[in-house]
Amino acid sequence: QVQLAESGGGLVQAGGSLRLSCVVSGPIISYAMAWFRQTPGKEREFVAAISRCGGNTIYSDSVKGRFTISRDNAKNMVYLQMDSLKVNDTAIYFCAARLPVIESSVARSANQYSSWGQGTQASVSS
Repeated sequence: QVQLAESGGGLVQAGGSLRLSCVVSGPIISYAMAWFRQTPGKEREFVAAISRCGGNTIYSDSVKGRFTISRDNAKNMVYLQMDSLKVNDTAIYFCAARLPVIESSVARSANQYSSWGQGTQASVSS
């Protein structure tokens, strides 16, 4: 397993932007990556995922067109660019990693991810 550490959360007004980062300690090229989010009393929700080499990405319907997931394997980093933020985007955001069977594989289910970061809080005010 790899160690993951998120950063970049904060407080922003609705309509603003945040860029979350996740540093991966390990061979990031082996892992497909994703971002999830969670609010109190709710289950962890899929946000976006990216394949090992970045050629395939998927998004939840709630963030499609506003958020962009990317990765820099040379720097062992994964990013989530969040634009046009809404109040209901407020959550703790988690970075997650999985070992895919094929290079282009992406997954939406949290139980397919074996490594998780501690999370970073992103808050959007009205």
